[in-house]
Amino acid sequence: MIRRPVAWVVAVVLFCEALGVAALNWFLGIVVDRQDMSLAGLDPDAMSVSSKIGGIVFGLYFALCGLVALLVALRNRSPAGLGRILLISVAVVHGLLAAFAWGLLGWPEFLFMVVMLGLVVLLLMTYDAQPRPAAPAEPEDGKGPGGPEGAPEPEIPGSRPAGGSPLTSPPAPTTP
Repeated sequence: MIRRPVAWVVAVVLFCEALGVAALNWFLGIVVDRQDMSLAGLDPDAMSVSSKIGGIVFGLYFALCGLVALLVALRNRSPAGLGRILLISVAVVHGLLAAFAWGLLGWPEFLFMVVMLGLVVLLLMTYDAQPRPAAPAEPEDGKGPGGPEGAPEPEIPGSRPAGGSPLTSPPAPTTP
């Protein structure tokens, strides 16, 4: 059952971004290699190889974050540990990319990055407050937890958590 489709959307978009980033950087590496361009005296081959390696690294990063979002969607529970850190870091990356997109590319790319940032944050926030599991049902015979023999004492306002009510608790020790 799909209760929160946000995780599915985030996973699909992150996988698409992984392919897009890797393909774009690979293409830029090929362009630099074929044009034999140089930037401030850098070796064109080093620029080409570094662009391809950067594309692969960022593509794998986005794919790993997409895998975490997919696992969140499949398990229907919040990410923990490294998965949570990865999703927080990809939210920060999308915030930074949105700032660069606004200045360099334009508002449609900025809008896409902000929407993606919002989806990742929504994924982190909606799975954060999971409802607690329901209390076990009372047995039909009336015995056991919650039955007459094992019934908990009623709570009295102003009572002490461990010592019972103030009326039934032993008096505090006095010093002579």
